[in-house]
Amino acid sequence: MIRKSQTAFGALLMLTGVSVNAALAADTYSFDKDHTEIRFAWDHLGLSLQSAEFRGVDGSVIWDRDNLANSKVTVTIPSTGIATGIDELDEALRGGDFFDVEKHPQITFVSNEVRKSGVDRGIVSGDLTIRGVTRPVNLDVMLKFDGEHPAASMMADLKGVHYAGFTARGRILRSDFGFTDSVPLVSDWIEIAIETEMRRQQ
Repeated sequence: MIRKSQTAFGALLMLTGVSVNAALAADTYSFDKDHTEIRFAWDHLGLSLQSAEFRGVDGSVIWDRDNLANSKVTVTIPSTGIATGIDELDEALRGGDFFDVEKHPQITFVSNEVRKSGVDRGIVSGDLTIRGVTRPVNLDVMLKFDGEHPAASMMADLKGVHYAGFTARGRILRSDFGFTDSVPLVSDWIEIAIETEMRRQQ
């Protein structure tokens, strides 16, 4: 019989991408790129909340059941993958005044701590590096799914394939990374919203 405390702990573990049913050895999960979104939003002149996304996210999650401190979340995003829906804005954001993609082609996040904050919820803390500047970031994470892929009964290639799904939210100040243009008319704060599905490696 599984105790409630064990279930809660298992949910916390999944916040780093790991199944409660995982073997004692560390498991590795990779992002399902077709079902992973990293979006960001800002206030535009007090008129509206605008948003955009980064495409091409990659990375992995490693969890060590015997020693949680050895677990690691690593995310890499091509800075060229920014997509606002406005070609002129995309071009400007890729330029030297903003992401400077020629000199800094990647954005990275590397976790350094995971802690429980509630039922199926936790905080993932780590270092976010944009344009060569690294700042600490906390992400509020909610577990959404843990188990065999829901479509396994309809698709033979998903039979026995373990997936995890979660939502994450965070906020940063763009000025911390050197993006000061139009502050405060365009908000300094940037809301981060992540939706992801992850596949456990066999």
